[in-house]
Amino acid sequence: MSHPVARRCLHVDRLIHRRHWRRHDQRDPHPPTAVTGVYGTLVKFAARRMIGRVPDSIGVMWHNTAVMKDAMGIGRKVDGWHELDPNLSSYAGMASAATIGCSFCLDFNYYMAHNQGLDEAKVREVPRWRTSTVFTPLERRVMEYAEAASQTPPAVTDELSDALLSEIGPAALVELAARVAFMNMTARMNIALGIRSEGFADACGLAPLAERTVASGAA
Repeated sequence: MSHPVARRCLHVDRLIHRRHWRRHDQRDPHPPTAVTGVYGTLVKFAARRMIGRVPDSIGVMWHNTAVMKDAMGIGRKVDGWHELDPNLSSYAGMASAATIGCSFCLDFNYYMAHNQGLDEAKVREVPRWRTSTVFTPLERRVMEYAEAASQTPPAVTDELSDALLSEIGPAALVELAARVAFMNMTARMNIALGIRSEGFADACGLAPLAERTVASGAA
């Protein structure tokens, strides 16, 4: 599937209204520390090249560089997977983040979807995918799977898994499950450390993300 050329946007250092989607990440963030040394210089250079600035979250994670390196390494490997359509991957990750309540994850992934030239009009609707009319049946099933897999305990049904298996195939289904699992790790860690939205999407002038709708009986 082809995708439009990304209209790349870099975060700018200016006062930005930072939105929050759920109360889970309203707590004060873990105090950051200075990002120093040769590796720190490389990390800051890479961050500025990718998003235009060094996010506060790097200072938080810098307290344990081994954890940060491994988490970033896993993230790069996840980004290299390609069995699942990129738009479906984006919707799944954001549906998972919305379920858990990670505003940083929602903000950053919305920003990255814009920079990667994905369908940002659909991406912004992910938090309310159940009531939005823009998604196909397959896209809805992917987000339902991501949401179900992000519950505690996971609530993926045989019927849903079988339906996706027939539509996207076993390799893509494994990737979907793994992407959702990685987002769960990232989102829950961010919330526990008080890492919140840093206004990436706002800096690009993107339309606000839709407010999340919750299914009856969902967390």
